[in-house]
Amino acid sequence: MRNELLIIIPAYNEAENIEATVEQIRRFAPGCDYIVVNDGSSDRTAAICRNRRYRMIDLPINVGLTHAVKAGMMYAYEEGYEYAMQFDGDGQHDARCITPLLDAVKSGECDIAIGSRYLQFKPKLNARGLGSRILSALIRITSKQRLTDPTSGMRLYNRPIINLYASKANINPEPDTISYLIRCGVRVKEVPVEMR
Repeated sequence: MRNELLIIIPAYNEAENIEATVEQIRRFAPGCDYIVVNDGSSDRTAAICRNRRYRMIDLPINVGLTHAVKAGMMYAYEEGYEYAMQFDGDGQHDARCITPLLDAVKSGECDIAIGSRYLQFKPKLNARGLGSRILSALIRITSKQRLTDPTSGMRLYNRPIINLYASKANINPEPDTISYLIRCGVRVKEVPVEMR
Protein backbone atom coordinates (compact mmCIF):
# COMPACT_ATOMS: atom_id res chain seq x y z
CA MET A 1 0.00 0.00 0.00
CA ARG A 2 1.35 3.41 -1.00
CA ASN A 3 2.02 6.01 1.70
CA GLU A 4 1.20 9.72 1.31
CA LEU A 5 4.84 10.93 1.30
CA LEU A 6 7.49 10.01 -1.24
CA ILE A 7 11.10 10.82 -0.33
CA ILE A 8 13.12 11.53 -3.46
CA ILE A 9 16.84 10.80 -3.07
CA PRO A 10 18.88 12.19 -5.98
CA ALA A 11 22.20 10.33 -6.03
CA TYR A 12 25.26 10.87 -8.18
CA ASN A 13 28.28 8.72 -7.30
CA GLU A 14 27.04 8.12 -3.75
CA ALA A 15 28.23 4.53 -3.35
CA GLU A 16 29.82 5.37 -0.01
CA ASN A 17 26.65 6.98 1.39
CA ILE A 18 23.52 5.64 -0.32
CA GLU A 19 23.04 2.55 1.84
CA ALA A 20 23.32 4.51 5.10
CA THR A 21 20.99 7.20 3.73
CA VAL A 22 18.25 4.77 2.71
CA GLU A 23 18.56 2.66 5.85
CA GLN A 24 18.27 5.78 7.99
CA ILE A 25 15.03 6.72 6.19
CA ARG A 26 13.70 3.19 6.62
CA ARG A 27 14.54 3.30 10.33
CA PHE A 28 13.30 6.78 11.26
CA ALA A 29 10.54 7.32 8.67
CA PRO A 30 8.99 3.87 8.20
CA GLY A 31 5.63 5.37 7.23
CA CYS A 32 7.12 7.00 4.12
CA ASP A 33 7.97 5.68 0.70
CA TYR A 34 11.29 6.52 -0.95
CA ILE A 35 12.88 6.35 -4.37
CA VAL A 36 16.55 6.72 -5.24
CA VAL A 37 17.11 8.63 -8.47
CA ASN A 38 20.47 7.34 -9.66
CA ASP A 39 21.76 10.20 -11.80
CA GLY A 40 23.95 8.23 -14.20
CA SER A 41 26.50 7.39 -11.52
CA SER A 42 29.82 5.95 -12.69
CA ASP A 43 30.47 4.23 -9.36
CA ARG A 44 28.55 1.39 -7.66
CA THR A 45 25.52 3.47 -6.60
CA ALA A 46 23.11 1.65 -8.96
CA ALA A 47 24.58 -1.78 -8.18
CA ILE A 48 24.19 -1.20 -4.43
CA CYS A 49 20.57 -0.13 -4.92
CA ARG A 50 19.86 -3.21 -7.05
CA ASN A 51 21.62 -5.56 -4.62
CA ARG A 52 19.74 -4.08 -1.65
CA ARG A 53 16.47 -4.04 -3.67
CA TYR A 54 15.96 -0.32 -3.12
CA ARG A 55 13.31 1.40 -5.20
CA MET A 56 15.20 3.25 -7.90
CA ILE A 57 14.86 5.29 -11.06
CA ASP A 58 18.09 4.51 -12.92
CA LEU A 59 18.91 7.36 -15.30
CA PRO A 60 21.28 6.16 -18.07
CA ILE A 61 23.37 9.36 -18.09
CA ASN A 62 24.19 12.14 -15.64
CA VAL A 63 21.58 14.88 -16.14
CA GLY A 64 22.27 16.95 -13.01
CA LEU A 65 20.34 17.68 -9.83
CA THR A 66 17.54 19.66 -11.51
CA HIS A 67 16.49 16.84 -13.82
CA ALA A 68 17.10 14.11 -11.25
CA VAL A 69 14.71 15.86 -8.86
CA LYS A 70 12.26 16.45 -11.72
CA ALA A 71 12.31 12.73 -12.53
CA GLY A 72 11.40 12.00 -8.92
CA MET A 73 8.66 14.64 -8.95
CA MET A 74 7.19 13.22 -12.16
CA TYR A 75 7.13 9.80 -10.51
CA ALA A 76 5.50 11.27 -7.37
CA TYR A 77 2.85 13.00 -9.47
CA GLU A 78 2.09 9.96 -11.64
CA GLU A 79 1.86 7.70 -8.59
CA GLY A 80 -0.52 10.09 -6.81
CA TYR A 81 1.55 11.05 -3.78
CA GLU A 82 0.16 13.92 -1.69
CA TYR A 83 3.63 15.03 -0.57
CA ALA A 84 7.17 14.71 -1.90
CA MET A 85 10.45 15.44 -0.23
CA GLN A 86 13.89 16.13 -1.65
CA PHE A 87 16.50 14.39 0.52
CA ASP A 88 20.19 14.37 -0.42
CA GLY A 89 21.89 11.03 -0.98
CA ASP A 90 25.20 12.14 0.52
CA GLY A 91 24.24 11.44 4.13
CA GLN A 92 24.10 15.04 5.36
CA HIS A 93 20.34 15.06 6.04
CA ASP A 94 18.83 13.53 9.18
CA ALA A 95 15.74 11.39 8.63
CA ARG A 96 14.51 12.29 12.13
CA CYS A 97 13.78 15.76 10.74
CA ILE A 98 11.31 14.49 8.12
CA THR A 99 8.27 14.57 10.44
CA PRO A 100 8.51 18.27 11.42
CA LEU A 101 8.68 19.29 7.75
CA LEU A 102 5.75 17.03 6.87
CA ASP A 103 3.73 18.40 9.80
CA ALA A 104 4.30 21.99 8.63
CA VAL A 105 2.95 21.22 5.14
CA LYS A 106 0.12 18.89 6.26
CA SER A 107 -1.15 21.48 8.73
CA GLY A 108 -1.66 23.94 5.87
CA GLU A 109 0.92 26.40 7.21
CA CYS A 110 2.84 26.26 3.94
CA ASP A 111 3.11 24.66 0.51
CA ILE A 112 6.88 24.12 0.80
CA ALA A 113 8.80 23.43 4.00
CA ILE A 114 12.56 23.96 3.88
CA GLY A 115 14.85 22.40 6.47
CA SER A 116 17.09 25.21 7.74
CA ARG A 117 20.42 24.82 9.50
CA TYR A 118 20.51 28.53 10.25
CA LEU A 119 17.28 29.40 12.06
CA GLN A 120 19.10 28.97 15.36
CA PHE A 121 22.71 29.53 14.27
CA LYS A 122 24.17 31.95 11.73
CA PRO A 123 26.15 30.42 8.85
CA LYS A 124 29.92 30.40 9.19
CA LEU A 125 31.80 33.07 7.29
CA ASN A 126 33.37 30.66 4.83
CA ALA A 127 32.62 30.61 1.07
CA ARG A 128 29.46 28.51 1.50
CA GLY A 129 28.16 30.59 4.41
CA LEU A 130 28.85 33.85 2.59
CA GLY A 131 27.12 32.54 -0.52
CA SER A 132 24.09 31.56 1.57
CA ARG A 133 23.91 35.05 3.09
CA ILE A 134 24.08 36.68 -0.34
CA LEU A 135 21.32 34.43 -1.68
CA SER A 136 19.21 35.14 1.41
CA ALA A 137 19.59 38.88 0.82
CA LEU A 138 18.64 38.56 -2.86
CA ILE A 139 15.57 36.47 -2.01
CA ARG A 140 14.52 39.00 0.61
CA ILE A 141 14.88 41.86 -1.92
CA THR A 142 12.94 40.04 -4.65
CA SER A 143 10.28 38.26 -2.60
CA LYS A 144 10.08 40.25 0.67
CA GLN A 145 10.52 37.00 2.62
CA ARG A 146 13.51 36.14 4.78
CA LEU A 147 15.00 32.69 4.25
CA THR A 148 18.01 31.74 6.35
CA ASP A 149 19.04 28.63 4.38
CA PRO A 150 18.06 29.04 0.71
CA THR A 151 20.55 26.40 -0.50
CA SER A 152 19.13 23.65 1.72
CA GLY A 153 18.40 20.52 -0.28
CA MET A 154 15.98 19.27 2.36
CA ARG A 155 12.58 20.40 1.11
CA LEU A 156 9.06 19.03 1.37
CA TYR A 157 6.31 19.89 -1.13
CA ASN A 158 2.53 19.52 -1.29
CA ARG A 159 0.60 18.06 -4.24
CA PRO A 160 0.12 21.32 -6.22
CA ILE A 161 3.86 22.02 -6.02
CA ILE A 162 4.65 18.45 -7.08
CA ASN A 163 2.50 19.13 -10.15
CA LEU A 164 4.45 22.33 -10.91
CA TYR A 165 7.80 20.57 -10.69
CA ALA A 166 6.56 17.66 -12.78
CA SER A 167 4.99 19.76 -15.54
CA LYS A 168 6.85 23.09 -15.83
CA ALA A 169 10.30 23.17 -17.44
CA ASN A 170 11.42 26.32 -15.61
CA ILE A 171 10.64 25.05 -12.09
CA ASN A 172 13.77 23.56 -10.52
CA PRO A 173 15.26 22.92 -7.05
CA GLU A 174 17.27 26.15 -6.93
CA PRO A 175 16.98 29.25 -4.69
CA ASP A 176 15.82 31.50 -7.55
CA THR A 177 12.84 29.20 -8.12
CA ILE A 178 11.88 29.48 -4.45
CA SER A 179 11.98 33.28 -4.76
CA TYR A 180 9.84 33.11 -7.91
CA LEU A 181 7.30 30.80 -6.28
CA ILE A 182 7.01 33.08 -3.25
CA ARG A 183 6.26 35.99 -5.59
CA CYS A 184 3.57 33.82 -7.20
CA GLY A 185 1.86 33.31 -3.85
CA VAL A 186 3.35 29.97 -2.82
CA ARG A 187 3.73 29.77 0.96
CA VAL A 188 7.23 28.80 2.07
CA LYS A 189 8.27 28.12 5.66
CA GLU A 190 11.60 27.17 7.15
CA VAL A 191 11.75 24.47 9.82
CA PRO A 192 14.84 24.04 12.02
CA VAL A 193 16.84 20.90 11.25
CA GLU A 194 20.23 19.47 12.04
CA MET A 195 22.57 18.42 9.26
CA ARG A 196 25.82 16.53 9.31
